[in-house]
Amino acid sequence: MGERLQQLQGWVVEQAAEQKLSLLDEPLQPVSGDASFRRYFRARGDLQNWIAVDAPPDKENSQPFVDIARHWHAEGVRVPALVALDLDLGFMLLEDFGDQLLLPALSVETADALYGQAFSALEAIQSIEAAALPDYDEALLRREMDLFDEWFVGQLLQLDLTETDVNTLEAAKKVLVASAESQPQVSVHRDYHSRNLMLIEEGDGLGIIDFQDAVRGPVTYDLVSLLRDSYVRWPDERVSGWVEGYRQRLKGKEVPVVDEVSFLKQFDFMGMQRQLKVLGIFSRLYLRDGKSGYLNDIPRTLGYLYRAAARYPESAELYRLLDEKVVPALAAHTLFDAQALTRELG
Repeated sequence: MGERLQQLQGWVVEQAAEQKLSLLDEPLQPVSGDASFRRYFRARGDLQNWIAVDAPPDKENSQPFVDIARHWHAEGVRVPALVALDLDLGFMLLEDFGDQLLLPALSVETADALYGQAFSALEAIQSIEAAALPDYDEALLRREMDLFDEWFVGQLLQLDLTETDVNTLEAAKKVLVASAESQPQVSVHRDYHSRNLMLIEEGDGLGIIDFQDAVRGPVTYDLVSLLRDSYVRWPDERVSGWVEGYRQRLKGKEVPVVDEVSFLKQFDFMGMQRQLKVLGIFSRLYLRDGKSGYLNDIPRTLGYLYRAAARYPESAELYRLLDEKVVPALAAHTLFDAQALTRELG
């Protein structure tokens, strides 16, 4: 056991004694982590378990997580309750939602019901006052999209873009930012997908995790994170139906949304912004952080971007760049299966 883990173990034992938690006398059990420097462990008890979090303060700022957890929990959103914390040490003890992520529970038969729960949870998040959250402003939207140029195109694919290519990307980013800023601005989880939603035994609905990067931003952002999920793909017709269903929910809440065709366009444009970001992040996780697991999800993510860009005149030049340079470069890359990429593009 490493020194840091020993320190966390001792801290958990202290907190359990102070709060009279019935903790078993056994080592903390590792739980799968995420794309950050945080580590998660299960502290088992006689009747219930807890999650111990190691978030080194020199690498992770946990204050936003704590602030949002307290606020959203008070507003009735099903986020983990905070049992104990020491931000100077970078330790937290949280309610344990178990191990059942939404992703493996999704199937053709279960998707409507499970996404219905996800839509209800998303409605609850979007109904919370967002004024205290950072704005998802043009600077942040652009910084995220620039990850595509630097890490995916430049570092992973080793493509040299011409001045025309650079101008194409800049024009596309301008359109995507304008679309994002034209939408109603609400509380945005910012990573609302099937690996951050959990089926929990007690009560209805889904447990929500990994919300520390929440912002005040476009109403379609979390919807596109959920339905254009890098980890699972659905037929476009089914996605369009879900998108329209959620638009009707928003109308019922008197959110000023546009008509069906325009809303789907906003959804697609928001998706292109997110997919540019995600392709850059997945590439950086591999190249900088040595995390190769996300490489498998790059073809699906690129497929979303490729097909959306093909649908609209405003993104026709972006589609051309993807079709003529980016897709062939990825297909030729030794890390990727060209046949798998072809399937995702169709």
